[in-house]
Amino acid sequence: MGKVALITGGTRGIGYGIAGQLAAEGYDLVLNGVRESAQVQTALEQLRSAGSDVIYCRGDVSDAGDREAILAKIRERSGALHLLVNNAGVAPLERNDILNATQESFERVLGINLQGPYFLTQSVANWMIEQQRSAEDFDGCIVFITSISATVASTDRGEYCLSKAGLSMAAKLWAVRMSEFGIPVYEVSPGIIRSDMTAGVREKYDRLIAEGLMLQSRWGEPKDVGKVVASLARGDFAYSTGQTIQVDGGMTIQRL
Repeated sequence: MGKVALITGGTRGIGYGIAGQLAAEGYDLVLNGVRESAQVQTALEQLRSAGSDVIYCRGDVSDAGDREAILAKIRERSGALHLLVNNAGVAPLERNDILNATQESFERVLGINLQGPYFLTQSVANWMIEQQRSAEDFDGCIVFITSISATVASTDRGEYCLSKAGLSMAAKLWAVRMSEFGIPVYEVSPGIIRSDMTAGVREKYDRLIAEGLMLQSRWGEPKDVGKVVASLARGDFAYSTGQTIQVDGGMTIQRL
């Protein structure tokens, strides 16, 4: 059996773009999401056509029981996990000015975007340490998918920005902790990526891109993020643990 990767939120959008690139690298894939299994079969079959063994583990990463069940299924089926990609995330159900945003929305977004991946990483990190102690040649890696919203303020979705800022720090914390074991941890920070999450604001971003929002005047695509994750997983940046790779077309470069 080859290397195994768990990608949360892996059946569409950025997660699916990452899955496609990892499939091309020969990874066996465990994709997580909250949709019913019947709704993701087409996506799974497309990835299997690349030669990967692909399974779907339905579950909400913000739920401790679901996280435990996902990892138990991987242990039972594969017996190993080499790569964790913390990608699952949600936007607020409604964009509200922070003067009017609700605690309910805040708790939902922070639970899925920050608390869930933080504690999923805790469980996976302990398992990776266990695997390394059993096999000296074990090769593990953890990647956090954050967002330019970790540093770029949007006052109509403050909870999202806070969740991504927290996740950015989580990546650094885990990089420090896992350095003892030689397991690298990275942050990948996408900009404006064409996906389900941005579908509702496509017209807005079409206009902003045309007006020069980023240096590379186009939408980012999920595969742009996937190529970066695949490179990190290959070990191309083996001396760069804890670093953040921006995938934003130059959007966050300050300009006069």
